[in-house]
Amino acid sequence: MMRSGIIVIDKPEGISSGAVVGRVRRTLGIKRVGHGGTLDPMASGVLPVFVGRATRASGMLLDADKTYRAGFILGVRTDTQDTTGVVLERREVTVSPEEVEAALRGFVGRQKQTPPMYSAIKRDGKKLYELARKGEEVEREPREIEIYYIKYLGCEAGEHRMEVSCSKGTYIRTLVDDIGRALGCGAAMSSLRRLRTGPFSLENAVPLDSLTQDTPLLPTDYLWRTLPEFVAPAEAEARIRCGANIFADIPDGDWRVFSESGEFLMLGRAEGRILSCVKNFFEVD
Repeated sequence: MMRSGIIVIDKPEGISSGAVVGRVRRTLGIKRVGHGGTLDPMASGVLPVFVGRATRASGMLLDADKTYRAGFILGVRTDTQDTTGVVLERREVTVSPEEVEAALRGFVGRQKQTPPMYSAIKRDGKKLYELARKGEEVEREPREIEIYYIKYLGCEAGEHRMEVSCSKGTYIRTLVDDIGRALGCGAAMSSLRRLRTGPFSLENAVPLDSLTQDTPLLPTDYLWRTLPEFVAPAEAEARIRCGANIFADIPDGDWRVFSESGEFLMLGRAEGRILSCVKNFFEVD
């Protein structure tokens, strides 16, 4: 039986998320591997990697809230909104750390954010960063995001640091650029580390260089570990494996559904004592 589950990699700087997936694929000897949310090459930190049947859940992590620690420098704007890009403008910096901290507080809450050109968002089948590399710029529709909190972590050697907890779709590079505009001097992101995405944090993470063939996987249902469990009797399990709904005298809501032998069968949704499948994860013979 092919191994299935989730391994949280502490991605190092300097490599792509796709390269991490390739490393996991080769190390575990399993072809069916995917990640649950891209980290740019300059970023490090939490990158959940889904293995085997668990890859069916990878897209369900994209809506998760995230927490980052980011560094940024003032007085510069670039085309990528980070320090890897081409400098567009330099300005004198006269703001104090106290003024920076005060500006950060103004970005907490719901707001509209315009995605950067250097992003994987598609327009007419092409990713925006592909267009940006050709020198093209297209209009982007602002998206609603939410910043739950920003903690200012101080300034060292000219790099200001902050911790940000945010909703899906938030671009920290763009947040930094907006902060720079608010301060009137410009800003570019200089470092980024993802501390958490959904239920996964650095506490779960394995450094990429420590990955071995025997590295244990988290169970697929860890993604919904706060949901209640339902154990399907043998007859109900047979119906689930055939794609049918089952009767279940349980409260309405989402459930982790297991077989009597302990196999995670599906993420289910109960409504009016009928339990249906949201996504199945059982092994197919």
